[in-house]
Amino acid sequence: MEIKAWNLVLFSCLLLSLLASPSSAQTCVSQTFPDNKQYVNCTDLRALSSYLHWTYHQSNGTVEMAFRHTGTTSSRWSAWGINPSGPSMVGTQALVAFVNSSGVTQAFTTSIDSLFPTLQPTDLSFQVPSLSTTFENDEMTIFGVLRIPENMLSTSQVWQEGPVSNDQLQPHTTDGANLQSRGSINFLTGQSAGASSDSRTRRRNVHGVLNTVSWGILMPLGAITARYMKVFKSADPAWFYLHVACQSSAYVVGVAGWATGIKLGSDSPGITHNPHRTIGIILFCFGTLQVFALLLRPNKNHKYRLYWNIYHHSIGYSVIILSIVNIFEGFDILNPEDKWERIYIGILIFLGAVATLLEAFTWYVVIRRKRTNKHPLAMNGANGHGQGV
Repeated sequence: MEIKAWNLVLFSCLLLSLLASPSSAQTCVSQTFPDNKQYVNCTDLRALSSYLHWTYHQSNGTVEMAFRHTGTTSSRWSAWGINPSGPSMVGTQALVAFVNSSGVTQAFTTSIDSLFPTLQPTDLSFQVPSLSTTFENDEMTIFGVLRIPENMLSTSQVWQEGPVSNDQLQPHTTDGANLQSRGSINFLTGQSAGASSDSRTRRRNVHGVLNTVSWGILMPLGAITARYMKVFKSADPAWFYLHVACQSSAYVVGVAGWATGIKLGSDSPGITHNPHRTIGIILFCFGTLQVFALLLRPNKNHKYRLYWNIYHHSIGYSVIILSIVNIFEGFDILNPEDKWERIYIGILIFLGAVATLLEAFTWYVVIRRKRTNKHPLAMNGANGHGQGV
């Protein structure tokens, strides 16, 4: 059991490091532009299949840039902007592009001043001497020249996309990659960080890993330990202590993950994930009830022990089912690479296979034990005095 625990710790650490580390491959270096236009710097933005190219001209204090959004359609708008106040939507000075109902691309500037902007053309806090856009091969590219003051050369960047209906730009979704499309940019040094470098995204990843390992792996593992080890008399009371250790560890780690989720919610006004949040609160309450159940556990021969067992098993299996459901809700929100969801599905399949095999073996042991107890004299011969062959 100690080896399994260490394997889970190593798995969670590996998961954290991989989720928190951006890929070193740069697709942007192979992208080309009309008239063989070249830019000094480029970066692959982590979310929404987007890329940023730019050149800073120190002589006149301008940034010549191109924002490319791939895999989009003519019925969706694309936007990129910078926000001196931080990596958030409100305060962003944005460049927006879309294809109108006549099939003509349009680009304009807009200052985002609320969580529900109208995305109408407005002036920015800095000058934009040049702005244009193209749409071809399912790629929207915004070209611009920005005259940015020195105190904004190192700033936050935000990019986004959403639907267009009857030439009206509709609100974007508030989950998955649309919540990861933020980071930082230094036009002078060429350094850029997408959402993977944002502390909020790291907290989201930590939240996901903690809850997956605790509620989604340790909890089922603890239940398997209790159900199948206690059948063997030689494992009593070792199975109980292993069960308590596993479930207690899961609860402590799970509460830490739950607390990070509450903090993320408080730091994200206007963004709600009601099903995920509700199930998370229920899990915390049920988990806490299980801790108190341990303190109130009656003796084996107590008249209320049967009712305690019903309560304990009902809450326990409910926690496992809700945990798995909520973890997949979290995958939909966090929107990591597909391999992480496949890894977790593989772990569930493995635990399910182990539980199935142990269930069959447990029934075999129980049935055999009942038959032995039903015919105790068969152990000592036909006459019960050891005279049989």
